[in-house]
Amino acid sequence: MHLNLFTHYRQFSATIQLFRADIQRKSIGWQRCYLSFSHTVSKSNSLLYLVFFLSLSSFFLSSCSTTKFVPKESYLLNRVKIKTNCKEVPSSELRPYLKQTPNSMWFSLFRAELYIYDLAGRDSSAWINRMLWKIGEEPVLYSPTKAIDTQRFLRKIMQSKGYMQSTVKIIEKKKRKKINVTFLIDSNEPYRVGHFKQHISDSRIDTLLKKLPKKTDLKPNMRLDAMVLDGQRDRITTFLHNNGYYAFNKDYLHYDVDTISGSHIVDLDINLLPYTSRDGSKEISHPLYYIGRIYCIPDFDVLSSRSDFDFSDRDSLLNDGITILFKKQLSIRPNVLTNSIFLRQGNLYDYRKIQKTYRAFSRMDALKYTNIKFKQRTSNDSLFLDTYVLLTRSPNKSVSVELGGTNSAGDLGAAVATTFQHRNLFHGMENLSLKFRGAFEVISGLDQQIYQGDTFQEYSAEAGITFPRFLIPFATDRMRHTITASSVLSAKYDFQLRPEFTRNVAALTWGYKWSGLSGVQHRLNLIDINYLYMPWISSSFREKYLDDTDNSILAYNYEDRFLFGMRYSLQYNSLNRLRGMQRNKRQSYYSFRFDFESAGNLLYGLSRLSNLPQNSSSEYTLLNTPFAQYLKGGVNFAMNRLIDPNNSIAYHFVAGVAYPYGNAQMMPFEKRYFSGGANSVRGWTVRGLGPGSFKGDGNFMNQSGDIKLEGSVELRTKLFWKLQGALFVDAGNTWTIRKYDSQEGGEFRFNRFYKQIAVAYGTGLRLDFDFFVIRFDAGMKAINPIDNGEIRFPISQPNLSRDLALHLAVGYPF
Repeated sequence: MHLNLFTHYRQFSATIQLFRADIQRKSIGWQRCYLSFSHTVSKSNSLLYLVFFLSLSSFFLSSCSTTKFVPKESYLLNRVKIKTNCKEVPSSELRPYLKQTPNSMWFSLFRAELYIYDLAGRDSSAWINRMLWKIGEEPVLYSPTKAIDTQRFLRKIMQSKGYMQSTVKIIEKKKRKKINVTFLIDSNEPYRVGHFKQHISDSRIDTLLKKLPKKTDLKPNMRLDAMVLDGQRDRITTFLHNNGYYAFNKDYLHYDVDTISGSHIVDLDINLLPYTSRDGSKEISHPLYYIGRIYCIPDFDVLSSRSDFDFSDRDSLLNDGITILFKKQLSIRPNVLTNSIFLRQGNLYDYRKIQKTYRAFSRMDALKYTNIKFKQRTSNDSLFLDTYVLLTRSPNKSVSVELGGTNSAGDLGAAVATTFQHRNLFHGMENLSLKFRGAFEVISGLDQQIYQGDTFQEYSAEAGITFPRFLIPFATDRMRHTITASSVLSAKYDFQLRPEFTRNVAALTWGYKWSGLSGVQHRLNLIDINYLYMPWISSSFREKYLDDTDNSILAYNYEDRFLFGMRYSLQYNSLNRLRGMQRNKRQSYYSFRFDFESAGNLLYGLSRLSNLPQNSSSEYTLLNTPFAQYLKGGVNFAMNRLIDPNNSIAYHFVAGVAYPYGNAQMMPFEKRYFSGGANSVRGWTVRGLGPGSFKGDGNFMNQSGDIKLEGSVELRTKLFWKLQGALFVDAGNTWTIRKYDSQEGGEFRFNRFYKQIAVAYGTGLRLDFDFFVIRFDAGMKAINPIDNGEIRFPISQPNLSRDLALHLAVGYPF
């Protein structure tokens, strides 16, 4: 029996109103609230209440007093607003500077944690009260002192942005035991920069700064923004650090401000202060520093570090001008160490080479920490920095075991994997990884009269080795030293055993990975070979699916095939530019990924030039096996914008196109796109949506396409403890480029594709343990691309048994 969601909701509303009136009686306690609520829920459909859990909780909790624990003469801080007439500095930019904010809100709508806190009684000896206090959040009491501090701070912020005559007023509105506070900002006219000049008393620095690129945010008529002024000091300081001025800092640069009488125009002069030596005496010229002796300690122990740089108990080896200090035996080839150090004795100090050295060693899995320290000395009236590169090693060998569950289109199973790593295989910090994996799943829906068994087994072996340097034939030593890329060689064999068939996949890749100063990560696989081999297919399966000439997709994907090509990916995450304590999951960030791959072009060209024969399907072959030919590219963009410390809104967009041509009429299944599932349109199960308006025929291979468009918006909120909640809307679908009889309605057409975009909405709960996240999402269909009368728009007539999809996953969806 199907349930109409809105009908049940109207029936439940009356019960809720009676319940809310009941709990507002003077004598009722939290225990009675709980019992009454449980009694109401037990009379109705439990799955229905799961969908409306958050909205019903708001009715329930809002009935309780939020000022129960507010003392006399005090006020609950109910709302804080910032109103400003300045368009260039919006109120959202000023909110982080508030000294006091109200209690946190779920989804920025209601203060559930405060309501939970107020459900408790005043008896601290009762365990239930202590538990509610711990789960909840005590009321935020308004502090006039903090309000005045905020007023002063906001004015300073406005002044730092050029609004020197701005004013900030505090407006308080009290009602009962609550208070609303508004900070009213009148920015007035800003001060602007007239001219900008540099007065550098040090002739050597003055000459050097003439080479500084002219690109700067400091321009005439700009608003007098302290952040821009400080940014110019940073530019000059960084430029000097890259040209030998190790001891220079931006405090040596000072602005003189000259205000033109009767106007809001400011002339700026930047002056260089004289250098202050260690003994406190001032000198005119700032000192240049040269790199002195260079030492590399490849087995440095952080716990036994010495501040006096005493390594007299070690053996030494000189290689390429760098002294390697080691104990007992040097287990790493000297060239590997010296080629990763970009400093050279006698050269001027250059901060860029310090960073390049750090990046080179960061690619080595054999190292846990890298630290570069300097010891200053004077020789022949020149200053030298003796450099110590301190490397802390990771264990050479390790073994790990992973246990996990699997979920393939609703079929559950288990998997176990064992990984062995050797991080210094050829004494060059090469990382060898050997992984063995086994998986077992129970397959539902198979006809046991046709197929013997209902289990899926998979066994795989994978070997990979990463060389922390650029390896390419005929490359010079200078090229290998200049290009800071890691080289990766990997091979994999996968065996799959199902009641319908057995399948083997062998893969071999050779490529490079590197990252730039901006944090962009690159991966290029010059060789990417996959071989798909089907040694056995049951006669029943072949007769039912593959011999059907109308289902060319299935027939194509159950044939032996070569994939020979290359692949490139570019990835950027704005959080990667932040290090250590600067990183915070609850801050705004964005990520971008671009993928491109090509297959079969070289083989096709050679086959055409050699005039090789084709098989019965007009395909060229390699070792009597046809090869695929295609182009594939896609973008993946995600953004998380912080609303407040407890709420954020996340956006996600995916677009991809795969085009088969030449030696292929369709894409291999592994390279096709699919939609639906925990990381896609969550109103559908995995591979349960598309392509286009295709209704599906029970075979997941047919529910895939060559084009993919998807987008999501998700409101995330912190609930309590490690629990977080989400409300989301997903939209998207896949399409095929060509028309296939077995995928009716799946072809992409500009005049109708927008009508075939599926939409889903839902809610989710997440357990965030920092190092991993367990996620549960419940998605409902809103718009169904299948044009089938009454289910075209399920949002108007929701039905749980028809429209609900539940997802259990690890990690955030994006």
